[in-house]
Amino acid sequence: MFLALQLLHSHSSSFNMANNTQILNLISMALLLLFVSNSEGYSAAEEEADRISALPGQPKVSFPQFSGYVTVNEVAGRALFYWLTESPNSPSSKPLVIWLNGGPGCSSVAYGASEEIGPFRINKSASGLYLNKFSWNNVANLLFLETPAGVGFSYTNRSSDLLDTGDRRTAMDSLEFLIRWLDRFPRYKNREVYITGESYAGHYVPQLARQIMVYNKKSKHPINLKGIMVGNAVTDNYYDNLGTVTYWWSHAMISDKTYQQLINTCDFRRQKESNECESLYSYAMDQEFGNIDQYNIYAPPCNNSDGNRFTRHSMRLPHRPHSVPIS
Repeated sequence: MFLALQLLHSHSSSFNMANNTQILNLISMALLLLFVSNSEGYSAAEEEADRISALPGQPKVSFPQFSGYVTVNEVAGRALFYWLTESPNSPSSKPLVIWLNGGPGCSSVAYGASEEIGPFRINKSASGLYLNKFSWNNVANLLFLETPAGVGFSYTNRSSDLLDTGDRRTAMDSLEFLIRWLDRFPRYKNREVYITGESYAGHYVPQLARQIMVYNKKSKHPINLKGIMVGNAVTDNYYDNLGTVTYWWSHAMISDKTYQQLINTCDFRRQKESNECESLYSYAMDQEFGNIDQYNIYAPPCNNSDGNRFTRHSMRLPHRPHSVPIS
């Protein structure tokens, strides 16, 4: 706009019908340049600044990658980290899938991207990467988001943020991230968006979806949310914990007697069970499980395969405070 006004001022003394068209053309060109620099040009520069040329030990790939930070709260200095791996096959026609790991506190880059659905795996010698032929980016553009601040590479400059996060603020920060990320990548603004994740993302995913729906009702540029999906989802203490014990029993991992004792003794609504209930859990895993990994019962255990007692006590009900870290 400043450029357009400057052009108009420089010609005002000789403004007449002869040069009217010329000046209008100059103004139109200036406004066009301003529009481009403030929208596509600026966004393209930001997007390009986030481009990953290659990762250490990475094989040659045909898909673009981007990563960086999006500030979601300037006052607190909260910024969320993302990693985008686009599809190698017609990425402009593919939807955007946002992946959230759970925990709470698990990194989407370390778990979802590097161990599950991402395009790369780390080789056995930890000296490089190889392609995951089952990567979800074969069918979608994958956006791995580290949330809330303090998880993975995401950070905050206010230490109290790490002590009092909560699901609501996590959802609001994730929404703010997505709004600002779409400004940085405007080519995704009308793209179909799917939100997915696992474990405690059973809270993160639907709560973020709800915030998007609230935002869409009052926004002139709604986010094109098409669906959500969660796996191994944390939803409710009672049903999660009852379901786990029932799974053990229905898959012959524990006896009928132990199952009935757990059902009659434990209050599955509680995070911390009674000593009697905890003893039943320990007995079930120490004495009845056999050499079984409860998280992958049909495959041989990949660590402490002798089934020693230490391994047993590190395996508790999923989603409980004293359990091993979950994703």
